Parts: sequence; structure tokens; C-alpha cells
Amino acid sequence: MSTFRLQNTAVALALFASTLTSLAQPAPLPRVVQGLPGSVQPIAPGYRAGQALPTLTLKTPIPGVRKIEYLSNGFIEVAHVLITLPTGGSRDAAALLTAQRAVTATWLARATLSEVDVSVYGAGSYAGFGGPPPIMTASVPATRQAEFAGLTVRTLSGYDRAWLASAAQPIRISPAEAYEGPETGPTYVGSARQALAQQRAQRLSGLRGSRTDSSVFYQGDPGTRQIALTFDDGVHPLYEPLILDALKRSGARATFFIVGRNALAYPYFVRDIVTQGHEVANHTYHHVRLPSLTAATIRDELTSTDVLLTGLTGQDIRFFRPPGGRFSGKVLDIARSEGLITAMWTDDPGDFNNIGQAVVENSLLSHLRPGGIVLLHENVPDTIRIMGDFVNDARAGRYQLVTLAELAGPK
Repeated sequence: MSTFRLQNTAVALALFASTLTSLAQPAPLPRVVQGLPGSVQPIAPGYRAGQALPTLTLKTPIPGVRKIEYLSNGFIEVAHVLITLPTGGSRDAAALLTAQRAVTATWLARATLSEVDVSVYGAGSYAGFGGPPPIMTASVPATRQAEFAGLTVRTLSGYDRAWLASAAQPIRISPAEAYEGPETGPTYVGSARQALAQQRAQRLSGLRGSRTDSSVFYQGDPGTRQIALTFDDGVHPLYEPLILDALKRSGARATFFIVGRNALAYPYFVRDIVTQGHEVANHTYHHVRLPSLTAATIRDELTSTDVLLTGLTGQDIRFFRPPGGRFSGKVLDIARSEGLITAMWTDDPGDFNNIGQAVVENSLLSHLRPGGIVLLHENVPDTIRIMGDFVNDARAGRYQLVTLAELAGPK
């Protein structure tokens, strides 16, 4: 059966009406759409620009330092230094020396910081976060300033919170593949018959929870007071230490869906997530829309990320979430063959749209349900700022925030 857009057919009206009248279904049902090209999506796709982060100005400018931003979660402050340098010559030595100078100067400019993160890019290739990878990254907690300042290129490998780009390049997706637009909820790409089967599975999950051996894990057991807290699009400098600190203070656990290329450049943040009792999961290597890609490319996106995350954490990866929530029978089959459970969500407040702290928190609380799965993004300041209050309010409603693995139960 050929694919089609539900919104352009009479079938769409019937299915949409069914969705609205199904009280058992807490989240929008998958829509059937025509397959579109995959896309590289560097960051959470907000429709509205967020407020600019505060910046620091150094008394004595350092060549290559492009911007220094900082942010607070209400308890600690973290800064991120963006550096771009000419390529050629002793690249690693220049990157490290500039990073050391910039980190020291940043603390002199703002002594209240708990950590300074730094990303060094080649000036000619820099295209923002999610573009060509950096040539060096580092995370410097306040307690390790002196240690970082004393490093050399030869001793840098002994510092566990730094990364230098290797000559080996990960798999690449053609930049000619078009961007498909913002996230709009779980979307099944396929025939009407297949979409109806997914809709039925999603409705049933609202009544009895999803089985981990089913094609998609939509939600947990509605008889439990547990809710899975999940974050997409990790990991990020500046934001990662803040969200982890907020979760640590609240005592909540979460599952982080990690983009492989981000994990490659910031491996220490991936280790931090697991060390602090959270779960990491697969969000593809390049954050691409998968349905229209070849089976071989889809498999590479999943396996490359799994290998990287397992190598960093020593843990098997259990869950996978397709970027944008776009999936197909082919995607599900490949994920299942790689031992991955495809996980969706029941509660998405759209925090990436920069809608404001009150709106995010109210939306979260109004949609909480037993066995639910909350979708958030770690690189959204509003999300970081409301995390403590949200966890407390959820607990006041007798909910426990857990990882997906805890919600799903044993394998």
C-alpha cells in the first residue's frame, strides 16, 4: 500500500477523530506521512529563539576566544568558552595553550563559577554545535583548575576530562539531505495498515502498558506510580553539568538519549551520567531522520552509537529513540535486530520551543500519568531551572521519577 499524508485524505479525518475521542490514549497517535530525506539536526529545534545567555568579557582579550557564556541552575554556575583557531602547525599544542589561558581568565572574570567547559574548533570549519567536530574539548571543575593549567600535550591523556580529535572520522551523512522541519510527535512513516497497527498498540499501552518485547515501548505499567524522566539530544557542554547537578540535588534518576557525535567529543559527560546513577540510550550518531535512509545507513547510525556508548560506560545499551519521533517498519526491524527497544513518550511539553518556565512546568504536571514517559531536552535553560520544582511537585503527587530501564522492568 502506498504511503500518503493523513491530513490530505478522508482517512485522516477518521483517524484524527478517533484520536480525540480515545480517552485511554494520553499522547498523540502516530501519523502516516510520505517518506522524506533524513537530515542532520544539530540542536533541539525550537520555533522561538530563547533568551540570550549572559556572557563574560575578558579584561585582556585572548586571540581565538570567540564567546564565553554562563548559566546557573539556581545552585551552581557553569561557563562555556568557545574558541576558534587557525588550522595547521602545532594544532594540539595551540588548542591546549589557548584553552588553558581562557579557562584561567574566565575564572578571574567570574569567581563564582563551579566549572568551566571549553570547546576548540578550527576557524575555517566551525559551523556551530552539531557541525564539524571540535579539535579539542575539556571540562574543568573549580577543584581542578591548577591541574588543568599544568597540563602539556604529552600529559593531556592523563586528564580524564579532556578530548582531542582523532584522525579517524565517524560515518557521515550527506549534507544534501534536506531538513525535515521541527519535531511534531511520534510519526510513523509507512502504509495506512501499518500505522493503524501502531495506533492500536499505542492505545493498548495506555490501558496496560507496553511490553518490552513489542515493536515500540510507548509507556510503562499504568498501575504503577513510576514515571520515566528522559532527556534527548545529549550531551552538551555548559548544560550537562547543570542538569546533572539539579537531578543530584533532587534525587531523581533519568535516561539520557545521546547523540553519538556529541558523545565522541564530550566523553567525560557520558561517563558522568552513568556514574551518577542515570541511564544512557541511543539517539543515533548524527541526529538524523531515519525512515528514508538505507537500511545500511540506519544500522550504522545505531551500531556506531551503541559501540561508542558501551565503550565509554561499560554498559549494554537497551533503548533507542528515533530523532523527531519519526520511525517506520524498517527502522523498528533494524533496531530490534540490534537488541534495541524503540522508546517513545507520553508527555512532551515542547520545552525546546522556549515557551517559558511556568508553561513547561504546568504542561508537565498536567500530563503526568502512571507509567508515563516524560520527554525533555537538556540544552534548554527553562528545563534546567524548573527541574527541582518539577521533581518535588511530582513527588507530592506520589510519583517516583525513574529511568526507562526501571520503568520497563527486567529484560
